[in-house]
Amino acid sequence: MAISLREREGDGAEAKPEVSASSATSAPKTGQETFWNLPNSVTMLRVAVVPVLLLLPLALDERGSAILAICFIVAAVTDVVDGWLARRGQQVTSIGKLIDPLADKLLVSTALIVLLAVGRIPDWATWMVVVIVGRELAVTGLRGVAAAGGQVMAASGLAKTKTVSQNIAIGALLFHYTTLGLPAHGIGMAFLGVATALTLWSGYLYFAEYFRGREAGGAGEGR
Repeated sequence: MAISLREREGDGAEAKPEVSASSATSAPKTGQETFWNLPNSVTMLRVAVVPVLLLLPLALDERGSAILAICFIVAAVTDVVDGWLARRGQQVTSIGKLIDPLADKLLVSTALIVLLAVGRIPDWATWMVVVIVGRELAVTGLRGVAAAGGQVMAASGLAKTKTVSQNIAIGALLFHYTTLGLPAHGIGMAFLGVATALTLWSGYLYFAEYFRGREAGGAGEGR
């Protein structure tokens, strides 16, 4: 009887390494991510436009302004394309989730600061730039804190409308001169005002959603 028990224990001890070995070999396969996939490459194109926008002080003429405006518009469109490609090809990666919003913030912040520096956004509208850039940084930080606590904060419809208004404003201000018979600068300033209002409202909604989620989580734990 003793011999039988030992044999069984020996069998069990031998079986355990086989399970752990198989799991060890399979774990790296599921955890591997490719950085240079198509969606992330499209996102990096958006980052590449950032230093190009810094050339605006050297390209204030009508032709140079049009080239930079087109570069910005193409970069803004890639924000939709890379997300669609990632979902369609099932290539959503952790690094992609990091660099996608970072690329957006860099592109928008750089464009607004350069436009302010060359005077295409007048001094009295400096507060609009501060509000937009400050809100982008605050919401990005808030999402990080929320994610660390297991709370997912998806982009709202209002936030997407804000992004569209913001991109129209920046594109028009980069054109600056009359384009297709339209007063580009005037249109840009009008949309900048709309984008600022939407920025404040959507930012408030993000923070309200975060604190509601915390209260709901606290109430659930109390039960």
